[in-house]
Amino acid sequence: MGTLGEKMAGIGMTSTRTRNRMVERLRADGIRDELVLEAMNTTPRHIFVDEALATRAYENVPLPIGSGQTISQPWVVARMSELARAGKPLERVLEIGTGCGYQTAVLARLAGQVYSVERIHSLFAKARRNLQTLKVKNVRLMHGDGMSDLGEELQVDAIVITAGTSRVPDVLFKYLKPGGRMVLPLAQHGAVGDGVQRLTVIESTPEGRREHTYDPVRFVPLLPGLA
Repeated sequence: MGTLGEKMAGIGMTSTRTRNRMVERLRADGIRDELVLEAMNTTPRHIFVDEALATRAYENVPLPIGSGQTISQPWVVARMSELARAGKPLERVLEIGTGCGYQTAVLARLAGQVYSVERIHSLFAKARRNLQTLKVKNVRLMHGDGMSDLGEELQVDAIVITAGTSRVPDVLFKYLKPGGRMVLPLAQHGAVGDGVQRLTVIESTPEGRREHTYDPVRFVPLLPGLA
């Protein structure tokens, strides 16, 4: 195990120059929000993966993080963040599915506060360590079931769900402010894994919910309960 300084500095493949190249690829692949690009550039992805995978940290691929889960590819993290922001400041964000904490850390650079829920305790603990390593202060983590009532008095500008589902989790809408946005991978046909998932934005408007469908993606399924 390397020291904190060694992990932060990284090795050749985890350098600032490597992150800059990743951001240029994101820009070329259609990410337009400069604040999101800056957040991606200043969030060291190699901190969130096992040291054995550090040399692949800035490739545009998902990587395993344990417990059958993955860290999303950088383009997906950037795109979901861009859709959540929609060019507007974010005061508070709710994330369902903390994983290793990478998307959480990116959102923390874009929002005043991030409230993130993870059902798998080992990943919850891993995310907490990773965010502590980066001294991220504006994130509150919870080991809980993101598909149920969280038992919290929350009002958020955006909800980001980092697992695929074939139905919108209605229980979460009570946390969304009027005009807020839910971003999630929604299966278009059949069960998750059988059909195409697309990044979907559901806006809360005075006239009701308004749904917009965007890019095809592939996420692990959103599951209930604790693990």
